[in-house]
Amino acid sequence: MKKNRAFLKWAGGKYPLLDDIGRHLPKGECLIEPFVGAGSVFLNTSFSRYILADINSDLISLYNIVKNRPDEYVQHARELFMPATNQSVIYYQLREEFNQCQDPFRRALLFLYLNRHGYNGLCRYNLRGEFNVPFGRYKKPYFPEAELYHFAEKAQNAFFYCESYADSMARADENSVVYCDPPYAPLSATANFTAYHTNSFSLEQQAHLAAIAENLVQNRIPVLISNHDTALTREWYHQAKLHVVKVRRSISSNGGTRKKVDELLALYRPATP
Repeated sequence: MKKNRAFLKWAGGKYPLLDDIGRHLPKGECLIEPFVGAGSVFLNTSFSRYILADINSDLISLYNIVKNRPDEYVQHARELFMPATNQSVIYYQLREEFNQCQDPFRRALLFLYLNRHGYNGLCRYNLRGEFNVPFGRYKKPYFPEAELYHFAEKAQNAFFYCESYADSMARADENSVVYCDPPYAPLSATANFTAYHTNSFSLEQQAHLAAIAENLVQNRIPVLISNHDTALTREWYHQAKLHVVKVRRSISSNGGTRKKVDELLALYRPATP
């Protein structure tokens, strides 16, 4: 089956894992994603409705605008995908404008521009909350018009919230399935673990997420979590059924060093009565 791509480039995006996730994601009426990111799982599943959340307010504001004003958004966003805007000096001017901008619609336009023109599709902010990804130097950044329209159509059955994982998981009821894709735990204590948002995700939060999953499954709500396969993640998810998946990491400062690492899909499935 043809897979639908997200309109954003995204670090740790789940496009390469869609087949594995599809095999293990339980059926239900409503899918809740507390860490929606670029939305690849949302775009490639067929639940009746979706609750999609993220702590990144720029991302959620963008999604609500694309959902409600797709034609207007596409028309204006296209103007930023011209040879004249694919220059270092223009990129840094527009990045500065984004960091000063208070208008949600203009900010959403600039967010897509920065995502597609910035280095490796990273979404990263400094401690002042300023977007600080450098210029990517791509020959011709792709304008994802078809992907934007597909997202807007699919989003008619979705609600988007800027909130914590605990708040979005608290929305789950007996008709829900929860898929969690938290910022991945470091592969080692010394791993270069970049915070993609100013609110970085601690080891305590990783453990707390697993504890919430354990509570939900006690209430007959299934939860699937993806993360790196480490001793620590296996400890956190010891009450889940663990499935090991190999995937090629797609972010690296040196493309030649990319290698396959094991990842876990931890499934908390209610016991059959």
